[in-house]
Amino acid sequence: MPFVKRDADGMITAVHMEAREDGLEEVGADDQEVSDFLYRQHAAKRDGEEWLESDLALSRVLEDLIDLLIAKKHIMFTDLPAAAQQKLIGRRGLRQEFAYVETLFSPDDEDGLPGGGEGGGFL
Repeated sequence: MPFVKRDADGMITAVHMEAREDGLEEVGADDQEVSDFLYRQHAAKRDGEEWLESDLALSRVLEDLIDLLIAKKHIMFTDLPAAAQQKLIGRRGLRQEFAYVETLFSPDDEDGLPGGGEGGGFL
């Protein structure tokens, strides 16, 4: 049976599988309040993951924007703060490593066989 911790308003703030501290209330495994609490926790986690995915996508857009501004000579790489320069250098290194690994496992030709589809790549 689960044990719940409640706040001053009687709302569940934590669920435990065993009584780890004083003041916990034992409830039935099919308790609707426990189900509601767990659903809210899952929804909050899912919302946080969506924000994280959005932030990661936006950081890639910002990297590309910085690269474009540098390429068009609107800004100089050295104009950026040292911490930003280090982060961008690190990201570029990771991208290059990923691109290298991707080429190791991607097909050379449309038929998916290395060396072209003429049977000439396996000697």
